[in-house]
Amino acid sequence: MSIIENTSGAIDTHALNLLTDSRQLSFPEQSIFFAIKGERHDGHLFLTELYQKGVREFVIELASFTESIRLETTTWNDAKIWIVPSSIKALQKTVTVHRNKFHIPVIGIVGSNGKTIVKEWLSQLIAPDQRVVASPKSYNSQIGVPLSVWNIKNEHTLGIFEAGISQAHEMEYLQQVMQPTTGIFTNIGSAHDNGFRSRKQKITEKLRLFTKAKKLIYRKDYNDIDEEISLILRPVNPFIKIICWGSTVSQAPVQVAYIFKRNSAVISMSGELGSHRFETNFRDEASLENLTHCIVFLLDFGLPASLIQQRIESLRPVSMRLELKEGTNHCYIIDDAYNNDIQGLSMALNFLSQQEQRKQKTVILSDVLQTGQAPAELYATIAKLLKEKHIDRLIGIGSEITNQASCFDIQDQEFYNNTDTFLAQFQFPTLHDSLVLVKGARPFSFEKIVHRLQQKAHGTILEINLDALTHNLNFYRTKVGQGTKVMAMVKAFAYGSGSSEVANLLQYHRVDYLGVAYADEGVALRQSGITLPIMVMNATLPAFDLLWQYKLEPELYSRQILTDWITYAVQRNEPSEMPTVHLKLDTGMHRLGFTENDYEWLHQQLKENPGVKISTIFTHLVGADEGVHNDFSKQQYQRFIEGASQIEKTIGYTTVKHILNSAGIVRFPEYKMDMVRLGIGLYGVEATNREQSALQTVGTLKTIISQIKYLSAGETVGYSRKGQITHDSAIATLAIGYADGYDRRLGNGVGKFMVNGQLCPTIGNICMDMTMIDVTGAIAEEGNEVIVFGKEVPITDLAKNMGTIPYEILTGIGERVKRVFYKE
Repeated sequence: MSIIENTSGAIDTHALNLLTDSRQLSFPEQSIFFAIKGERHDGHLFLTELYQKGVREFVIELASFTESIRLETTTWNDAKIWIVPSSIKALQKTVTVHRNKFHIPVIGIVGSNGKTIVKEWLSQLIAPDQRVVASPKSYNSQIGVPLSVWNIKNEHTLGIFEAGISQAHEMEYLQQVMQPTTGIFTNIGSAHDNGFRSRKQKITEKLRLFTKAKKLIYRKDYNDIDEEISLILRPVNPFIKIICWGSTVSQAPVQVAYIFKRNSAVISMSGELGSHRFETNFRDEASLENLTHCIVFLLDFGLPASLIQQRIESLRPVSMRLELKEGTNHCYIIDDAYNNDIQGLSMALNFLSQQEQRKQKTVILSDVLQTGQAPAELYATIAKLLKEKHIDRLIGIGSEITNQASCFDIQDQEFYNNTDTFLAQFQFPTLHDSLVLVKGARPFSFEKIVHRLQQKAHGTILEINLDALTHNLNFYRTKVGQGTKVMAMVKAFAYGSGSSEVANLLQYHRVDYLGVAYADEGVALRQSGITLPIMVMNATLPAFDLLWQYKLEPELYSRQILTDWITYAVQRNEPSEMPTVHLKLDTGMHRLGFTENDYEWLHQQLKENPGVKISTIFTHLVGADEGVHNDFSKQQYQRFIEGASQIEKTIGYTTVKHILNSAGIVRFPEYKMDMVRLGIGLYGVEATNREQSALQTVGTLKTIISQIKYLSAGETVGYSRKGQITHDSAIATLAIGYADGYDRRLGNGVGKFMVNGQLCPTIGNICMDMTMIDVTGAIAEEGNEVIVFGKEVPITDLAKNMGTIPYEILTGIGERVKRVFYKE
């Protein structure tokens, strides 16, 4: 083993892959692992796991190179370890050395919104003339930027990378890594304001990326950006060429006006870059602004306006989302059909490998375009990646991948020259009980394949943002610290969000326990590949067979259930197979749990039956979400401590103890103990309403407008003529009703839907399958998407209008409402 201590510069490595997340491992023999200790995760915990998987180069932080890790690594005779002050800084310096080897134009994009869209559109618009390397997805952080820049290869002629910061002094490090020759500053907003003293300081920090750039493009209408460029950037970089565009009011050198037509918009441009008109199907202000940034760059870059217009016509909305949805024939479809490159393919395959709902793994893959690599070399790499991820079946679509079919060593593989041929000839019934990744470059129109494979749903869907769920998990983990375990509650279909899909994500993020209400829920998780410990809150004697068979751990809460468990265990006589149990103490909820009157009997039973192994002891706070109950919560805590300590004395060993739910984590962090139970907060609702802004919206319920009617004053809408029309109105019928979970209490104006940015009230009674709303004055057409609840219509507001709580709404969403899970 080679140990290089106290290294403060770049890492001298021959590794091809830089790894910062042990769960994203591919090609271990070609990887170097940077172990990073953060607020919520510590990469040093996974060193041995990675070594056992074949990684042989490691970067370890000096503060974490403890005696135990030193002893752990002493037998690694074939490993090389660098000890550094900061793994992130070592990563950045290593990539900086790599960046210095290339002398190609690099575009750096900053701003509060639109960075990823501008990057994707610009890549698409310029790709026919250039071999572009770009940030995968929205990789723009202190770690994401170096991982993106590392992908620059000799064959590339242009780089496009985005950069984001959340606090001061971060951008100066990214500047060294990226070294952009041209900058684009999209806009400025409130994102990450709390990391800076002021909005102007945030702009100044973002401008640090361009201190050595040759050009900068921005919109002059943003006065704060315009002022800081003049005051801060120009003195530091006096020779930078400023290309600013804007409205006539801003008197920008490049004047831009938007002219709206019925189904399109015209971007009219005059000034320093000439007079031009570009027509596009995009009509919203954000898209037009993003597209204008691209056009200004392309004109300055030298592309003819006629060619730019031609390429604009092929632009489509950017879907950076990777979606997981139910498919036909018992399949799950992973829809990543927007683009296809090696980095994106690797990320999609990692997501595929996280899913355990089906054992069979299928990849439908198009040609990988415009990489600059020789086809034989490119597809050999792809073949190795697919084999590394244990893909069972490959369906290749495109002439190049078909020509390189011999590269692939997959038993079940077939190839088609184009998408239409595949749709016409493929035997779809052969694709069943499988996880199917659909990964295609834009020209192949793989959305046709997704449409053919996905389970058809009526117009109402519940979208689950897996990134938001991860954010919420990390928020609560930060509250309790790394020393406290987390039990995530996935009962009641994961609060309506989808049990197996949510549980898969939680397993990937290494939560410690899952909690369900009934044994059947636990069985379904086991059958979906979940291996985490699972506590069953309502275990009954008829379900004991299932508990043993599927290694589910019951909550024991009464004399009867404990007696039944002991009797069953004696009869089964398999002490080594007996699941551990969880004891619930009733300290004031008076729902389930042993009371103080039971303690003497309970201790006697535990003494006489030492084979009953207790995993955890817990209780439930009655009023953790309300300050009026603080004194009672403290009493419960004291009662619990006394009861649990007595049990531990009786059994002679220490157990995991837990008392806090989501509300308790926020209001009583001092009671975190050994574990917390995270429920509604995981799904984006902060029960105390103290820190709701710190959580992200997980679920968005959407439906569509089925029909619009234009009614005159005096007419009525719906059953019992409850909807009275008082003025000439446009009434839209939506594809959602109380059978989908949209409660009848929300009828007659109580409920409101977001229709193209405007709230529209219900009118009349809610029907079983339909709801009518008044869209008078709104921009609304048949087929339009409508938001029931989500970021724009908080579920807490909906619950308040109904006189209930968000739990009831979430768990009441009908099973016929299809769930779509996505990652950005």
